[in-house]
Amino acid sequence: MVTLALLAAACGPRAPSPASEPTPGPAASSFPSVDSPPSAPPTPAGCNAPGLAQAALANLRSLRTLNWSPFGRPETGWEAYAPRVARELGQACPPHSTAFARALATWQARHGVSPSGEMTAATFDRMKVSWQMQRPFVRLSASRICPAPPPETTLAQASPRESYGGKRLLARPRALAAYRRMVAAARAEEPTIAADPRNLTIFSAYRSPDYDAARCVRDGNCDGVARATCSPHRTGLAFDLYVGQAPGFGPDSTAEPNRLRQSQTPTYRWLVANAERFGFVNYPFEPWHWEWAGEAP
Repeated sequence: MVTLALLAAACGPRAPSPASEPTPGPAASSFPSVDSPPSAPPTPAGCNAPGLAQAALANLRSLRTLNWSPFGRPETGWEAYAPRVARELGQACPPHSTAFARALATWQARHGVSPSGEMTAATFDRMKVSWQMQRPFVRLSASRICPAPPPETTLAQASPRESYGGKRLLARPRALAAYRRMVAAARAEEPTIAADPRNLTIFSAYRSPDYDAARCVRDGNCDGVARATCSPHRTGLAFDLYVGQAPGFGPDSTAEPNRLRQSQTPTYRWLVANAERFGFVNYPFEPWHWEWAGEAP
């Protein structure tokens, strides 16, 4: 329980990085009625596993109606997390399919959760802890350790082309080199990423503790939910990357319509499938936030 509490405190959602707040836009989509089952989209060939039809229907409904707070603030639905869940299950079939439900039931059975095949808050919490503990910074936070920042003289500077908006950005040299390898691969492997020069540019990297402390005072929101007091950006290993944005929102808006839209972009989905090859792990609440795990914070 101590570990879970520390994960919530150290890694809760943070407010947007830029000085100005984005203007909220329209909702990305309307939710289906709770009173009637939503219509299931067509299921791809090979995704109709036998049984668990009710679980598949429940997943279709909860995908946009589940009321929960997996990262400390109320959310509706788990659709924004579906790519990450599918990656965890090794499942290419959509969340409304019986094949997805069967893969989820198998995962639940292996991890001590009732193997219903339905996505529940308890199931997601078990996944979330595993994902969070892949982040070296979180493992330190769970031990009540806030790592000291590296000397800024040891950091490397991203090029203007790598910077979203032309900001001066610093990171640890090996982390920046790994980022460059990952971006080169993404652009070579996914044409839609290469088509937009904003994709995978960096809008926040190293941030000094003094800088973050000043933001806390200015905004009055360092409570571990709006913004973490001890940020992983102090390590020089964390990158906020452009993965898209919903109309009317900034690329780091934590509003649900924005995070849902980002979860659907080819850029984010490529990262979910491939970033691990280059040593990067994600903070799942923020599709844009990735940390290099190749050296200790």
